[in-house]
Amino acid sequence: MAMLEIKDLHVHYGVIEALKGISLEVNEGEIVALIGANGAGKTTMMQSISGIVKKSAGEINFLNESIMKANPKHIVEMGLTQVPEGRRIFTGMSVYENLMMGAFLRKDKDGIKHDYEKVCEQFPILKERMNQDASTLSGGEQQMLAMGRALMAKPKLLLLDEPSMGLAPILVKEIFNIIEEINKSGTTVLLVEQNAKMALSIAHRAYVLETGKVVMSGTGEELAKSSDVQKAYLGG
Repeated sequence: MAMLEIKDLHVHYGVIEALKGISLEVNEGEIVALIGANGAGKTTMMQSISGIVKKSAGEINFLNESIMKANPKHIVEMGLTQVPEGRRIFTGMSVYENLMMGAFLRKDKDGIKHDYEKVCEQFPILKERMNQDASTLSGGEQQMLAMGRALMAKPKLLLLDEPSMGLAPILVKEIFNIIEEINKSGTTVLLVEQNAKMALSIAHRAYVLETGKVVMSGTGEELAKSSDVQKAYLGG
């Protein structure tokens, strides 16, 4: 069953059409990747889903409910959380406080405690830094914090916008391993990523975006083997 279903989605910024009738779906339990060059509309797509950007036309359904006009708070309450591009952690607040901000809509104290312990297990480096100001973390640690914070909201669907951006290759590998772990422990993932090779290596399915349109889709493996994708995105 499609957890997230997008049909013929259009988004305009003034006279510019950023998304030109995109349709895609994410099924429960999948990792789905969106790949494409800068300016293809990937971030606009993510912000449309999380309710940050106004949509011109089309449909977005999450868990069989339309979220075309829903506000971002309601969308988070439904179980859809985004890790934005550039991480956007709260500086001047500790690592612990940042994590707790992720859970601010939740009332289940025991559940929050349980998820906090799970985040500490998944990100041992954060556990060592709980009382530090989040601004003192390295880029990779900040990315882990942004992911941990999103997980504290207990999402059914996690949107990740460029998680590997600006990270050293060894950290990129670690972040992608963590994404796979998060997925295996029951969270569905929609991933926007410039590092097409890494994204396709973990994605069950993927879509290629070019100037606001889906131009190709298939399994991660199929797209990784496609000569068009190799030429355009994999340096092949």
